[in-house]
Amino acid sequence: MEQKYNTSSIGQEFAKLREFCKREGEALTFNKGELLERQGEPAKWIAYVESGCFKYVARSIRDNKPHITWFSFEGEFVADYPRFLYGSPAQSTIEAMMLSRVLRLSGESLRNYFAQNMETMEMRAIIGEHILCQFHERYIDFHCTTPRERYDLLMQRCPGIVNELPLNAIASFLNITPKTMSMLRRDITYGKK
Repeated sequence: MEQKYNTSSIGQEFAKLREFCKREGEALTFNKGELLERQGEPAKWIAYVESGCFKYVARSIRDNKPHITWFSFEGEFVADYPRFLYGSPAQSTIEAMMLSRVLRLSGESLRNYFAQNMETMEMRAIIGEHILCQFHERYIDFHCTTPRERYDLLMQRCPGIVNELPLNAIASFLNITPKTMSMLRRDITYGKK
């Protein structure tokens, strides 16, 4: 679930992608609640988040309840990857959680950029592998950690998130109830492990 892209080759590849977004992207502002993508409709966009935050929400098949599955913060990319590259149905609704400014590109324009040469094709592979690693880490977190450990991992990876987002959004992301979230926060406040 590592959010920032500041290490080794992946940082370099994301820097190149960010520069492409700056050159070719459309600068847009999203108000709180506005959607970049809607679950089930063709995914079209990737955006570099200059400021703000987006949440990824998927509805449960069982009870149609919304579940927050991911966040994209300032300095990161937001997209339903790789669905936006081909206009496949989005698996999540992607919604601005606050006033957010982005540089948005279509999947088609990014696909054309990746097809330019071997260097950009390699860039595509590195980015895809990075995203796969993020999702694999999140999958392992759900199977091998307690709610408290998931909370602690989130605080390590995204310090300050509790100052930016409502606790019910964080609880949804951690796949715990708001009541469990309150108990965790109480235990942390009073020093219980």
